[in-house]
Amino acid sequence: MAKSTIDDEVPEEEHILDVDVTEEMETSFLEYAYSVIYSRALPDARDGLKPVQRRILYSMDDMGVRPDRGHVKCARVVGQVMGVLHPHGDSAIYDALVRLSQSWAMRLPLIDGHGNFGSLDAGPAAMRYTECRMAPAAVAMTAGLDEDTVDFKPNYDGKESEPAVLPAAFPNLLVNGATGIAVGMATNIAPHNLIEVVAALRQLLRRPDMGLDELMRHIPGPDFPTGGKIVGLDGIRDAYATGRGTLKLRATTRIEKVSPRRMGIIVTELPYMVGPERIIEQIKKGVDEKKLAGIADVKDLTDLANGTRLVIEVKNGINPEALLEQLFKVTKLEDTFAINAVALVEGQPRTLSLKEMLEVYLEHRLEVTLRRTRFKLGKAEDRLHLVRGLIIAIADIDDVIAIIRSSEDAAEARTRLIGAFDLTETQANYILDMQLRRLTRYSTIELEKEAEQLGETIAGLREIVEDDQVLRRLVGDELAAVAKQFGTPRRTVLLASSGLPSSGAAPLEVADDPCWVLLSGSGLVARTDAHHELPVDGRSAHDVIVARLATTAHADFGVVTNRGRLLRCRAIELPTVPLTASAPGLQGGSLAHELWPLETGERPLGLTTLTAEAAGLALGTAQGTVKRVNPEVLAKDAWEVISLKDGDELIGAVQLDDPDLNLAFISSDAQLLHFPAAAVRPQGRAGGGMAGIKLGGGAHAIWFGAVQPDSDDVVTVSGSSDSLPGTENGSVKVTPLTEFPAKGRATGGVRAHRFLKGEDVLLIAAVGPRPMVAAAASGAPVELPGGAGRRDGSGTPLPQPVSALAGRGSHAAQDR
Repeated sequence: MAKSTIDDEVPEEEHILDVDVTEEMETSFLEYAYSVIYSRALPDARDGLKPVQRRILYSMDDMGVRPDRGHVKCARVVGQVMGVLHPHGDSAIYDALVRLSQSWAMRLPLIDGHGNFGSLDAGPAAMRYTECRMAPAAVAMTAGLDEDTVDFKPNYDGKESEPAVLPAAFPNLLVNGATGIAVGMATNIAPHNLIEVVAALRQLLRRPDMGLDELMRHIPGPDFPTGGKIVGLDGIRDAYATGRGTLKLRATTRIEKVSPRRMGIIVTELPYMVGPERIIEQIKKGVDEKKLAGIADVKDLTDLANGTRLVIEVKNGINPEALLEQLFKVTKLEDTFAINAVALVEGQPRTLSLKEMLEVYLEHRLEVTLRRTRFKLGKAEDRLHLVRGLIIAIADIDDVIAIIRSSEDAAEARTRLIGAFDLTETQANYILDMQLRRLTRYSTIELEKEAEQLGETIAGLREIVEDDQVLRRLVGDELAAVAKQFGTPRRTVLLASSGLPSSGAAPLEVADDPCWVLLSGSGLVARTDAHHELPVDGRSAHDVIVARLATTAHADFGVVTNRGRLLRCRAIELPTVPLTASAPGLQGGSLAHELWPLETGERPLGLTTLTAEAAGLALGTAQGTVKRVNPEVLAKDAWEVISLKDGDELIGAVQLDDPDLNLAFISSDAQLLHFPAAAVRPQGRAGGGMAGIKLGGGAHAIWFGAVQPDSDDVVTVSGSSDSLPGTENGSVKVTPLTEFPAKGRATGGVRAHRFLKGEDVLLIAAVGPRPMVAAAASGAPVELPGGAGRRDGSGTPLPQPVSALAGRGSHAAQDR
């Protein structure tokens, strides 16, 4: 009896299988971990590549996107890799491709990118916008794939094949390093210098028993593509001995003047994988959190032409060296790099020492070279076999043709040729396929020559296969050629210690120590780092000091200009220069107009303190007016200290530390007058002064200052008023001031220089403590004669024009 319809529709009973959750999780997690470790995160120790990187290079080689071809869209490469070899998402493939092209990430980039491939602080453009092709180093990695050098394996769907490892003509694992996070393990291998690694490999080929110390003579440490410094060498040795170690990386910095008022810290190289924007962000955060003090501004001047340039401006009064030490502590200007050399060896993850990494690569390269040699040997032997058959056939070509013509088909012809000439089947087939144009006497000569060359080639290849030492020499020579082609000088500096003072040794703020403020003849201003005795003789150095002031680093001081203004300035804002007897000039100082708000045509003449106890200023003008200013300090940045008449200007300004000094004028018509400073009654700021020297018709005063009659010399330089300023050498005379009697104020003084023919004016003159020194406009010293000239005598010719005169501690005028 048939079953009912209702029974037919009753579903079968479900079978539910109970599975232990713990066991299921362990199994699934192990499978996942296995996939990540072996197929994604860890590089192979032989070629130093992760599977996705290897597939990218193989696909580009297969596509023919080589250095001698044009760039192609990255999207095209990514699509090829994803569709054929790596079905894990286009973003992961493109990220790997981008990293292979970044010069700051790879010591020897493997991809030549065209377009925006990002920076240390920003990601790349989308793959549809960027283009790529293989870099020359990538060709060296894939060279020999068609010569049976490595094993191939099926791709994910079994329809295509891919290499299990690349031939790798250079040790990519050490040269470019690697980084990856797997499950339960991670790898972080530092980049190295190709030349150094190859040198170690060649030594290891000759002496497999080399120890770590000998290897480190060739590989002293990592060499990061971004340069920088490695501080401390203990971490390097630990990493090379055990595969684990920590390095301290430090940016390359220098301290220099970045503006007329400020010093700065210039960063030209950053630790590996640290970008300028990250440093700027950390500096701003450190300033906000009060961890950093003394930073005025941070500028990122990095560009493609000049590379990394980060400018950190230092506030006045802050010690740049101490601030730099703070920056190393607070920011990534000092970073650590933890080496964890984990890679796949024979399919298993292992932590490798330096020697083990080198040995694994050498073993791989020896095998690649041996397989390539055997492949070439087989090809050469096959070709020699065919050539010998051709030689036999051509020698009896008439019989060969007769056999072929009388045969019913190719099979019969092949059989008869094998029997007649003792040929192999391969040789017989090749003869049957031979072109008629080869049936010439010349082709016989060519074949015999080719057979001879093939014999020599086969002998050489067999020697490589049979003799391990010959194989090792070949591998060493090939490595040397690669190093010569792709090697570059070391970029990272290795330091045994930091060279910086220990924490707390250098105070952050500059102490308010005594110092000198100095003004030079070429208009440079600076301060010394100590209040020591100034050098006496400046004749061997550039430039001369025409004004000086003893003060302290944080004190205010005054600058008197030719417009009769006094400017309030801070000593701490001046650049600091060393001043020694061998270098009394102000190289490294700043120009006055860069430091202070001077008007057009305004220039500094003298320096003064801004204290109520000061003895006051003595001022002299071009129209012969003299003034002593009562000490007065205003709450202003600038104020007038004399009321000047129309067309008049100051020619000298000195601080009268000793009221018993004499004041002196020298006029353009060679008249000198000196008189006691006490003869000038002090006046307030609004005063216009009083008569100082009586000037002749058309003459004007060219120098004013304080003098000591017993110890000072007078230097006068005469010339023609028709010559252009600064072009005439002139005639110079040096005379002791004792030759000039003191006269009363508002008199004409006495003659100081007798003019020669063609001379009618003094170009420049000064009085100061001997020895007097002179400088040209360039700051170069000008030799002066001895101080033995007569009061009204004439001068001797100068070798070049003089721009400034000064004596030790004097306040001499500059040439106008």
